[in-house]
Amino acid sequence: MAQFLTTTGVSHHLEEVIKKADDRLVIVSPYLKLNRRVRELLEERDRAKLDIRLIYGKRDLQPEEINWLESVSIRTSFRENLHAKCYMNEKQAILTSMNLYEFSQLNNDEMGVLVSIDKDPELFGDIRREVQRILEGSDEFRVKVARVEPTETVTPPPATRASPREPQSKPAPSIGIPTSGFCIRDKVAIPADPGKPYCDRCFRSWNRFKNPEYAEKYCHLCGNENDSTMEKPACRSCYRKYKDVLEFAL
Repeated sequence: MAQFLTTTGVSHHLEEVIKKADDRLVIVSPYLKLNRRVRELLEERDRAKLDIRLIYGKRDLQPEEINWLESVSIRTSFRENLHAKCYMNEKQAILTSMNLYEFSQLNNDEMGVLVSIDKDPELFGDIRREVQRILEGSDEFRVKVARVEPTETVTPPPATRASPREPQSKPAPSIGIPTSGFCIRDKVAIPADPGKPYCDRCFRSWNRFKNPEYAEKYCHLCGNENDSTMEKPACRSCYRKYKDVLEFAL
């Protein structure tokens, strides 16, 4: 059954959840503001090549937070109206009132519960499914900006309702490039058109912020891994091959 935790218990077991993750670690927190100790623990697990997902719900990012995200390969997602706090690996989950920046601050009165898959598999499964639902409904992003000096708060543009697809650049020429391509975010097969390098689902997600320089994962033309963007959706190899008919420059 679930174990009740006070402030010291939450701090102790949160550290254990991070340190003892073998395959996957999911952090659900409204604020992307991390205590130094939590950052160190996450960096250590990141170096161990764990699948780490960090889901947050408040838009304002401090320069210090952006600089830290640039230094790790942790996958980060935004979920609007997120207020839950859940920290879990493949064996245990903590539901708590404690924010990550309050970790080890023993002057706060916090409460939480620890759920283990071996002691309460049904409840742990319920938590895992809800976390997965939140994750699937969030928008993943990767920070790709120049290092920010700690003088201002960086706020992404407000979310907007997805509008019908509109060409983002001149239509692709009818000759030269392949007829089939790939979504630059999830590698789904789509018609090749450098002006529309997303599948419909990923375009709706991208369209919330409309950042033409937001780095994605795949080349639109060959599907190989690449830091592609809406502005420059092809890898260097494909660009050299088709540069005479492409409407952008690398």
